[in-house]
Amino acid sequence: MRSLSFHGDDVVPSSPDTALFHILPVPLEETVSYGGGTADGPRAILEASRQLELFDGRSVPADCGIYTAEAMDCSGTIDESLERLARRVSGVAARRAVPVTLGGEHSLTAACVSAIKEHHRDFGVIQFDAHADLRHAYEGSKNSHASVMRRIWEMGLPIYQIGTRSYCLEEHHLRQKEEIAHVNAEIIWRQGTAAAVLPGDFPEKVYITFDADCFDVSLMAATGTPVPGGLLWHQVMALLENIFCDRICLGFDLVELAPQPGMHGATFTMAQLAYVIMGYLVRSDINRDFYDITASPG
Repeated sequence: MRSLSFHGDDVVPSSPDTALFHILPVPLEETVSYGGGTADGPRAILEASRQLELFDGRSVPADCGIYTAEAMDCSGTIDESLERLARRVSGVAARRAVPVTLGGEHSLTAACVSAIKEHHRDFGVIQFDAHADLRHAYEGSKNSHASVMRRIWEMGLPIYQIGTRSYCLEEHHLRQKEEIAHVNAEIIWRQGTAAAVLPGDFPEKVYITFDADCFDVSLMAATGTPVPGGLLWHQVMALLENIFCDRICLGFDLVELAPQPGMHGATFTMAQLAYVIMGYLVRSDINRDFYDITASPG
């Protein structure tokens, strides 16, 4: 992948020491089980980000500094790739900056979360996804994209799943037995975004993982495992806004985009999602205090 910067030439790249947001492109594609193409996701998002407006409608998140790292080497085994990613994310967290990982398949989230866990003991993981991803293993791999949240649950971290609508009996029974908090897409459709309420004891600090297939296929067909009945843009915006009202975001990832010819709208959607999440963070009082953000939010 040639060197690309998030937002392109209209943003002067910040140094790793001064940037609040560190973009980590991770073209990982090892365990996809239906449609392929996730390895092309990071480059496509970075290229689409060049079309974004600096003003997100409320603020200019880029004013807080964006550093884009070189694309990670994903050669070798998936274990080796996940170890490399964990080291990268840990380095960002050590700077008290925000790792923004662009995938790539969803299995990478386990590495991001394990790295955050080195620096923060008490936090939860909020998952936007069509699938529960709680299988013990899938197609012989415990590092499968279909098992990533099972690995995170095994780390002893609380999970909140948003937008799910496709899962096997194994996952259904585990969610019931272990009382893994979730709100399915159908509930949001019937009751509105107010139905998505984090449990009262959910940690103040969170990590957010966003699988592209959380969106409805009318908005996001460019993903390996599209499922009808997903969330729409303004539903996701309302859910994110609620999260950032009273939660500190330690980092986030966007995964499972599989770019398709002629579907540049889907790629742009993921680029805009990344920038919008940055905007919610820099405007959030609790996050501004945590990261000591002095740049004006508006």
